Amino acid sequence: MKTVEVTNFVKSYGKLEAVKGISFSIDKGEIFGLIGPNGAGKTTTLRVISTLLQITSGTIQVFGINVKQQPDQIRKLISYLPEDAGAYKNLTGRQYLQFIANFFTNDQPKQMVEKGIIIADLGDRIDDKVDTYSKGMKRRLLVGRALMNEPKLAILDEPTSGLDVRNAQEIRGIIKETAQNGTTILLSSHNMLEVEYLCDRISLISDGRIIVEGRPKDLKQRYHAENIEEVFMKVVQ
Repeated sequence: MKTVEVTNFVKSYGKLEAVKGISFSIDKGEIFGLIGPNGAGKTTTLRVISTLLQITSGTIQVFGINVKQQPDQIRKLISYLPEDAGAYKNLTGRQYLQFIANFFTNDQPKQMVEKGIIIADLGDRIDDKVDTYSKGMKRRLLVGRALMNEPKLAILDEPTSGLDVRNAQEIRGIIKETAQNGTTILLSSHNMLEVEYLCDRISLISDGRIIVEGRPKDLKQRYHAENIEEVFMKVVQ
């Protein structure tokens, strides 16, 4: 069974067709990248898979569960980190993770929170109010929130947005380790070096359609490119 199976997926907003019949699948434990220019349909696709938006036509299944028919079942298995996610500014980082953990478990919320604290790696600042955090610190906290419940599928939209080079590298390491432990990762990023480093396979979407899909190594060979950014520039005109 595929972790995610997208077949002829269409999403429309009135007369505007944002996603125009795309298909792709993701294997268990894979890091799969959905990349493309702004307005290509990436975030819309992630939100539909996350059950936050309704599908217009086609089918999407997550672990064999239809996103339209049983969204509540899917929400128990996934986590979603939006690019523009925020945290409650009047809580400390620890309090925020404790608050979120209570939605996932009644048995061992403390253990889950401790995992989130380790991922966020904010040191003593974990007990400061979120309102005092830099953008990068908030992002680290949110990545900790997204992965602390050990989801079967983690959907990450620009996971290292706002992070400096060192912090971004650390988060990429955490994402790799999370996948190695069995979590499937679906991510979107404008950072092509990040995509090339992290992803087992990528789909490049433009104007609501998938233009090309494959392993980064294979795509570089196919388009005689030195890196994925060069492939991107050759494919998206």
